[in-house]
Amino acid sequence: MNTRFAALSVALLLAGLLTPPASADAAAATTELATSVADRLEGRTAGSYRDSATGKLVVAVTDAETARAVRAAGAAPRFVARSGAVLQAATEKLDRSAAIPGTSWGIDPRTNQVLVSADGTVTGAKLARLRGVLAELGDAARLEHVPGAFTTTITGGDAIYGGPYRCSLGFNVNRPGSSTAWFLTAGHCANAAATWSAGGGQVIGTREGSSFPGNDYALIRHTSGIARPGAVNLYNGSIRDISGSANAYVGQSVARSGSTTGYRTGQVTGLNVTVNYSDGTTVTGMIRTTVCAEGGDSGGALVAGNTALGLTSGGSGNCSAGGTTFFQPVVEALNAYNVRVY
Repeated sequence: MNTRFAALSVALLLAGLLTPPASADAAAATTELATSVADRLEGRTAGSYRDSATGKLVVAVTDAETARAVRAAGAAPRFVARSGAVLQAATEKLDRSAAIPGTSWGIDPRTNQVLVSADGTVTGAKLARLRGVLAELGDAARLEHVPGAFTTTITGGDAIYGGPYRCSLGFNVNRPGSSTAWFLTAGHCANAAATWSAGGGQVIGTREGSSFPGNDYALIRHTSGIARPGAVNLYNGSIRDISGSANAYVGQSVARSGSTTGYRTGQVTGLNVTVNYSDGTTVTGMIRTTVCAEGGDSGGALVAGNTALGLTSGGSGNCSAGGTTFFQPVVEALNAYNVRVY
């Protein structure tokens, strides 16, 4: 492969990640434990998170029997006032009564509440309506105001192009037994265009599937002969292999990178979050983070070390002042299309 295409293949990875945490094995173990506890104690806990001081997985519980099961699994139980069922009922109330553009909500296991966010567009009658619903929920929910507007992050520019739009490639993927290769990106990107090209105009892929709103993922089939290693771009002249995929956990150190802002670090602050974007579209089951993003970063990879976690969907703020960014969990997208990272 000549130098031009070698450089282009790196550029087309269009996704970055942070320096690995001090112990990648510890992070992987926390992910595995969080998944195991959630599966075994489904419906009996009020969520879990990694304690930044001790490094242990903390699980919110309301009864002694569940606490014993949590200890037996190797995690630390913490007794809370509200059960998972109570918090889930609160989110369902919000789903029914507060689907207002510019809002988001999800369970915060650290405070044992539903965290409701309102962006700068939620004012006047919209804010009054939201506060009315929250008043009915009492202490089970709390409201925060965030600057800017919750928007998906597609824009025109210089990266992978779908007509006038620019997004970022998330992860190259394949399917066992198939010679075809694909990549994942955001569904709202793929909805905007069926054919995607490199910055120089070379067509690199066509849309095979897309899910947005509701979800925010898409599958693009590679159609060019360009190299497509199973790695992500660190935006420092190097790339790193992605060896697997996993679900995120609250308190996890992560990074996101895309074609506009390179790689940026932050922390997972919520799971299974509902976001009502300012254009009226709604996505559910999102990962909420403190990582910043800007227009054109959509579809880029959310990672922890060598592990794929998510695809950039949207958020508020920017990488100068900071902000909130939401991600589509990558495991759901991989399962939907029966593909895997490699």
